[in-house]
Amino acid sequence: MLQHSPQEDPHPTIIHRLIHDTDHTAFKVWTWLINVLIYLSCLAIALESVDAIRAEHHAELAAFEWASVAFFTLDYFFNIYTAKSRLKYITSFWGLVDLLSIMPSYLMLFNFSSVRATKILRLLRVIRILRVLKLARSAMQDVNAARDGKTNRIAANLRIYFIALFSVLMISSTLMFYVEGSLYTAEAVAEGQMHLDAISTAKGEAAGTVKFVPSDPITGAAIPEEKRFYTSIPEAMWWCIVTLTTTGYGDLYPVTVGGRLIAAVTMLLGLVLFGMLMNIVGKTLMVMLFGEPVGHEKDDEHKTPEAKIKAAFDLLADAGVISHKSAYMLKDLPSAEIAQRLDGEQVSA
Repeated sequence: MLQHSPQEDPHPTIIHRLIHDTDHTAFKVWTWLINVLIYLSCLAIALESVDAIRAEHHAELAAFEWASVAFFTLDYFFNIYTAKSRLKYITSFWGLVDLLSIMPSYLMLFNFSSVRATKILRLLRVIRILRVLKLARSAMQDVNAARDGKTNRIAANLRIYFIALFSVLMISSTLMFYVEGSLYTAEAVAEGQMHLDAISTAKGEAAGTVKFVPSDPITGAAIPEEKRFYTSIPEAMWWCIVTLTTTGYGDLYPVTVGGRLIAAVTMLLGLVLFGMLMNIVGKTLMVMLFGEPVGHEKDDEHKTPEAKIKAAFDLLADAGVISHKSAYMLKDLPSAEIAQRLDGEQVSA
């Protein structure tokens, strides 16, 4: 563990409870707030890629971005403050994810005026979408809570699936927009035309003699106007949804090598997500229709009495007879004490 557990400290601070005490209200509120900001900030980044929306609502989008970054920065420093080894946390996976969620926004404060720097600025705008990886921590918390009986397993599985789906949707769509769509944005076309005009002027020709046509940076193949599909992240999101669901309308498709590589990975991830969904839905239907998954009876034959007691409390919690927190506490009690609480009936060992 890289962080201090509130149970290890007899007098934990509010920051410790805020970041690590999963049973405390402050932790639940803070986690909910951070997760909501992650979802909204990712959607704001997607809307920012639409030229009309960015031109009309630039101030509002910028204000929301910095408000989100402020909370993400606090969350990052709170995790550093409560870490047992701060250096280990900073260099850990979660530490790097937290850093990536805020670093691009701060780097964008620098002056990017040259053509090369403009490309760096464009890349920084895209990297911000990696803050969606912060949701993976919530998924891990759901896994642990379901394993410990603190939450409904079906609900936890559905939340984990939605986090995985949203993450793949945002990352794949953003990568497709950056790798292929950024080749023919209004900014990129104007930049390319300016470069050609400078060459024409140097040759003594009139500006605009040669029209700029974006091309695949790997093969050099031109990209005609009728095949410039990914003009914004929301446009790419529609392609991503169609691809992930294996619908394949064919109305949008990549024409560059980089775009096709991203499409291939997205297709494979779509199969993985589809398999996950079928597994979750299948288990849910088995529980609803038959009360327990198929094969449960055979598993019970090999379970110890203690495991059977824990499974019974899980079923009571899932049925709403007792709370998940009570089930979690009762499972750790000795069988003799459980029997005493249940009107003195002796539980067979």
